[in-house]
Amino acid sequence: MSQNTAGIETKAIAGKPTKFRWVVAGLIFLVYTVAAADRANMGMALPFIRSEFQMSNTEAGALVSLFLLAYAIAQIPSGFAFSKFGVQKIFSLAMIMTSIFTGLIGTSSSPLMMKIYRFGLGLAEGPLPIGITSTINNWFPPREKGFTTGLFLSAAKFGPVLVPPLCALIIQMSSWHYIFYLFALPGIFLSIIWYILVKNHPSESPYCSPAELKYIESEQSDQKTVVQKRPYTLKWLDQFIRARKADPLDTNSRIFRSWDIWGSTLGYFFMMGITNVLLAWIPTYLVTVKHFTIMKMGFVASAPWVGAVVGNMLGGWFSDKVINKRRKPLMMMSSLSTAFMMYALISAPNDPFFLGTLLFMTGILMNFGFSAYMVYPMGLTTKKTFPIAGSVINTGGQLGGACAPLITGMILDAYSWDAVFMFLAASSFMSLLIISTITEPVEDPLNT
Repeated sequence: MSQNTAGIETKAIAGKPTKFRWVVAGLIFLVYTVAAADRANMGMALPFIRSEFQMSNTEAGALVSLFLLAYAIAQIPSGFAFSKFGVQKIFSLAMIMTSIFTGLIGTSSSPLMMKIYRFGLGLAEGPLPIGITSTINNWFPPREKGFTTGLFLSAAKFGPVLVPPLCALIIQMSSWHYIFYLFALPGIFLSIIWYILVKNHPSESPYCSPAELKYIESEQSDQKTVVQKRPYTLKWLDQFIRARKADPLDTNSRIFRSWDIWGSTLGYFFMMGITNVLLAWIPTYLVTVKHFTIMKMGFVASAPWVGAVVGNMLGGWFSDKVINKRRKPLMMMSSLSTAFMMYALISAPNDPFFLGTLLFMTGILMNFGFSAYMVYPMGLTTKKTFPIAGSVINTGGQLGGACAPLITGMILDAYSWDAVFMFLAASSFMSLLIISTITEPVEDPLNT
């Protein structure tokens, strides 16, 4: 054991206040940055894969969607597995398998082999978001869950920030195959670190002091995942979002009968579809429509994900600190603003600076409410049932992410990019309509 590790453990045993949960948060960010990069690299490699294997737009969209379909299939089984066995072992294994399938994609010698490996990658990576949100739910008090979930979802967008310039450099130096070989390496190392450091619950960790454990468990009861207290000044907002006190969904059957769960699932379906279209198709759009060079395309393609990192962090902080843990307002705000930004992209300029700025703002606005989707069920469930509720919502999101890239390919084969952006604007508006029907669970709603 190193001196630093021994120092942390001694501090925890002595009962002094520690902040080891932020080490866990940092590891969450690193792990999911790598996982997000493993899925996002396909968008950069896609123009060159299509050239080698002679794919149509629809076939290319299907290749992207296969990963997301498998990812969606893995969500609910993962929720049940985490609920029964805990996070630690399953999560590390999933991360190792994610790295293995990422490397195998680079060995593909035919479209069929690539499809098989992409499907395998989706099954392997599928458990990761449920494992992370379950870890956040166990390791952080309610006042920090929104910010930490925003950090987690920022990692989902920070991976795509790194991917375009790195992939452009790799392609210039060698070929698209090496993108997948090199991206496979970090996940194996991080899976080992996770297994060693992150226990299922902070009470099991030698690095978490009794004082920190008491802080983590503050404002929590045995039943409610989140207990919310709010000032009187939010009365007008609570009336608008239909805030109410909700009994915790303490059984799986109650989760599957809850419109609040299904409504947030459908809203996430449309928003994740938009995100995955931008992730998979923006590099192709920049090369084929805007005629950017590889390196110029790499930097402009990063812009929406730089904005997404900012948006997720700001959204999580705003939800926790400014509107006292309300989640629904941010979902609605993101849906409405994204609809306008998708419409604005129809007339996007060819200038890299202005187009990059537009994509950057799109990333901020679209992701301002993204963390709210994963935090929202924490206010409806118990700690035991949250993995199931989270997996249902994430399944809906990933199914939307699977459908939209394929539909985009079909639209491009029949129409143009203007039609694609109109389709995405309509999807965002549908999300807004659906989210408006769900309630906001709070502990002490004002009825006057």
